[in-house]
Order: sequence, then C-alpha cells, then structure tokens
Amino acid sequence: MAGRFLSALAGLLALTGVAGSHSAGAQVFPAQTQVVPERPPSNCLAIAERLPKARYVNLTLAQAGVPKGSVKIEYAGHSTFYITSPGGVTIATDYAGFHGRRAVPKVVTMNKAHETHYTDSPDPSIEHVLRGWNPEGGRASHNVEIGDVLVRNVTTDIRAWGVPEKDANSIFIFEVADLCIGHLGHLHHEPTPAQYALIGRLDVVMAPVDGGMTLDLPTMIRVLKRFRSRVVIPMHWFSLYALDDFLAGMADEFAVVEVGGPALEMSLDRLPSRPTIMVLRPAYLTER
Repeated sequence: MAGRFLSALAGLLALTGVAGSHSAGAQVFPAQTQVVPERPPSNCLAIAERLPKARYVNLTLAQAGVPKGSVKIEYAGHSTFYITSPGGVTIATDYAGFHGRRAVPKVVTMNKAHETHYTDSPDPSIEHVLRGWNPEGGRASHNVEIGDVLVRNVTTDIRAWGVPEKDANSIFIFEVADLCIGHLGHLHHEPTPAQYALIGRLDVVMAPVDGGMTLDLPTMIRVLKRFRSRVVIPMHWFSLYALDDFLAGMADEFAVVEVGGPALEMSLDRLPSRPTIMVLRPAYLTER
C-alpha cells in the first residue's frame, strides 16, 4: 500500500511539474536554487482526484522526516515577516532591503508588484535571494532545501498598472518542523484549482488584507476560508479600519486572538484546534 501511495504521489507531482524538475518555461537561478531529490515527499501538497475539492496528505512526523521544534514568526511590518526555523535558518519575506537591528537574514523572498516588496540591491551577504518573478521572462521556479527548511513557490499573476502580468507574483511556501507556512505575497486574484493543489495544505498563512491594492476583501475572505488554515496572520493592512473589516468578515468561522506584540512561536502541537486569526502588531509600532 505504501509503495502504491508513493508511486501515485510521484506521478501526480510529475504531472504538476513540482517533482524533481522545474515547470516548462521556468527560469532557474543556479546560484540560489537547488532541487533536492532525496527529500521525502512533501506533506503539504494536495492529492486531488478532483482539483476543485482537493484533499490533503497528512504524513506522520516520522514519515515526513523533519525535525521537531518551534518556528518563530515576527511581523516587521507591511508584508515582511522574519521566520526563524528550529535549526536557525532566518528568512525575510517580501524583502525590500531593510532589516533594522536584526542580523542579515540567510534567505529572502521578494515580489515585484511594488518597490516596497523587493530590492534590486540585496545585501551581498544574503545567501539565498529568491525572486517571485523571473527577470528573464517566464515563470520563477524555486524548490530549494536550506538547512531544515524547504522553500518552494507557486506563481500567480498581477495587475501591472491595470495590465495583467503573468507569473509576476509568488506565493512562497515554507515547509519546516512539520508545518506548512504560506506567504501570499501581493496576491491579485484567487488561485486557480491547479494552483490551490500546488499550494496544498497551509497550517499558517500570511495574507494581505488591505482590500484594494491586493485582492478585494470578499475574495480574500473566500480564499482564506477555502484554505481553512489553523492560523491566519493578517498583513498589508494600512489602517485599523481595513483590519477590522477583515476580522468582521472572518469572525463567523475563525476565532480572533490579539497576540499583543509582533511575534509568536508555532509548532505542530501549538496549532489551535479551531481556525484562528492571530493579529500581530508590526515591530516598528512596538519597538518605540
């Protein structure tokens, strides 16, 4: 049974273009991206007999072969989070070149919708610069193991001054400590059924909730209710009014917790039993 399951999983991943090779037309950045064929199959990817009703594979910790421990998530502000793995890998999301008093992160992810989500001049000491778009055209494709973290991406389109630009945003997924952590970037449209399947299960998701510059609020709420992640962390909100509107729209299915600061620690055994919105206050508001 286990052999048949792994064979079926390998077949599905080959069809979707995420098992051992990059999708057709994908641009590989050799200095920063390395496919690791020996890692066990992802426990975050969807196995879908029918993509609109994707089902998820939940391997045990022993099967997944990933370390136990807690992941620290700190909200710096806007759409930048600092993620620290149990093994000490530091990641900055939607990195625009600033890290304040923090040490230079080992990994940065970037998106190109606005200059507040990327930099053309990242610190040269950053070991892995993962762009959510392909500067040469086509699709950015990342599937890289860095210490105890696997980082991969699923591209989406953006509205570039009103003109759609294909594959210019990436949803980055961080597989660490048996958690599936997703950052939606500057999301401009609901994922397609195929994209939902490639994203897979998200235990923790950082979601832009401004309701205008990214996805409109009703659609974002629909997306998050479909993911039904155990933890949702709002980001990219520019006023308490926008944040409150988002919380009101989610309150029928999600609990709301005010963390009271910019950071939290997550692990498999700390996931809430009910889907919960964890509201973090940006570090720049709490470090005064």
